[in-house]
Amino acid sequence: MSEMSQTPRRGVARHIPLLVILAVAAVGFFALGDYLTFETLRDNRESLLAWRDSNYWTMALAFVAIYIVIVAFSLPGAAVASMTGGFLFGLFAGTVFNVVAATIGASAIFLAARWGLGESLTAKLESSEGTVKKLKDGLRENEISVLFLLRLVPVVPFFVANLVPALVGVKFRNFLITTALGIIPGGIVYTWIGVGLGGVFDRGETPDVSLLWEPFVIGPILGLCVLAALPILIKSLRGQRGN
Repeated sequence: MSEMSQTPRRGVARHIPLLVILAVAAVGFFALGDYLTFETLRDNRESLLAWRDSNYWTMALAFVAIYIVIVAFSLPGAAVASMTGGFLFGLFAGTVFNVVAATIGASAIFLAARWGLGESLTAKLESSEGTVKKLKDGLRENEISVLFLLRLVPVVPFFVANLVPALVGVKFRNFLITTALGIIPGGIVYTWIGVGLGGVFDRGETPDVSLLWEPFVIGPILGLCVLAALPILIKSLRGQRGN
């Protein structure tokens, strides 16, 4: 009896991390939306810059920790945080801090989802047949390319690219590598915009994130998307010829 009673408890316990993330994300969406903004950054920029100048590594560690929490709990303000990295630390260091924090936060969501819903869903996919089996096998054969596409395509929400791979059973190593590398182009752009925030605030303007859709920015990113999709296309063409 004791073993039987422990099994359901363990089953429920597996879902606790993901449930906590979803609960905090829901609360944060309504409670923090008015705080993680450009206005908050603008109003506190002098004190932030002064603290950075006197406690650089403390500020850097605090920034990375806050960014990890924002990403791990899918809180609003990730774009603001990325630009804050550029504003406080410059293009190179800001990009490094942004990418490291976002990768750690994304990994936390992935592992929470994998430990909970991901295990049962992956088991069902493994025993599936028909169309579901074809989709599963196609994903496994092109795992790296698909994961890169999820990171590079601008219209895919970040939290979706964190949850879906965990739920369909992709390898954590592949998820980690493609996340760390795949978010670099977008991370550079957001950090780059952040570097110029001081001048934007001085002019009383709002940061222009439409820069992301300028041809000289979106063009290279779409080019990377095409490169990521090429292995899938080539395998598909080879398969058709083989048939």
